[in-house]
Amino acid sequence: MKKIVIVFLAGVISLSSRAQSMDSYVQEGEFGLALGAAHYFGDLNTRAALNRPKFSAGAFFLKQFGNYIGLKVGVNYARLGYSDVYSNNEVQKRRNLSFNTNLWEFAVSGQFNFFKFYPGISGFTYTPYVSLGVGVFSYDPFAYLGDQKYFLRPLGTEGQGSAAYPDRKPYGSMAVCFPVAVGFKYNVTPAINMFAEVGYRFTTTDYLDDVSMTYAPDAFVTTPNGQPSTAMLLADRSYETGTPIGIKGRQRGNSSQKDAYVIAQVGVSFNISSYRCPKP
Repeated sequence: MKKIVIVFLAGVISLSSRAQSMDSYVQEGEFGLALGAAHYFGDLNTRAALNRPKFSAGAFFLKQFGNYIGLKVGVNYARLGYSDVYSNNEVQKRRNLSFNTNLWEFAVSGQFNFFKFYPGISGFTYTPYVSLGVGVFSYDPFAYLGDQKYFLRPLGTEGQGSAAYPDRKPYGSMAVCFPVAVGFKYNVTPAINMFAEVGYRFTTTDYLDDVSMTYAPDAFVTTPNGQPSTAMLLADRSYETGTPIGIKGRQRGNSSQKDAYVIAQVGVSFNISSYRCPKP
């Protein structure tokens, strides 16, 4: 009987001590770094293939409000790119367009933990989470002609900024994104967490890949020596696969659907905590 009482008292003391630790510990937030991959979806990748991931990296600060809700401010770099040569669609292969871009993103997101998260407290050291936010990003698509790199936006490959198409204005180098992410984090030590996260970005631009509407061959002029201009050669590259297909008005992209990208990362974060006097 005495042993039972001792075990019971030990359990009560242990639970009381654990509750007191949880009550006195305050998770203020965390900051972290991450590495991973990014992938583009759009007019050159219409089937949402994940066959050409590229490098991404990020950093963030998370302010925690209680055990479940947080506000995250993050920056990300991603290299995006794709080419029609990777498509299974014969029309796209004939189109023969490609692009790359360096993307910089700044976003603010609300984050929700599914479980209580108390770093250093047994049983509360992990949680899946979701986040939803809004951000802005910069991009500047480019392509190679021979060994020469050309930025596509100034060329107006769909007639943007030309007298022949006054309604087609040059697109900007910045756009808005709406990140939706899911992740999982695990507390390794009281001060350090490991996490993995996948986030999809809806965007407000259809020119992440410099492809959106119809061909506009009459927007370009030949060079003084009678040769096609650089803009003309990069606007319709089907001449590299056969007879050129870029006649006026023919569909070059799908303007009814915006481009998007996904970022998947793993990383480490460092807790910011404080302590308060436990409740009596």
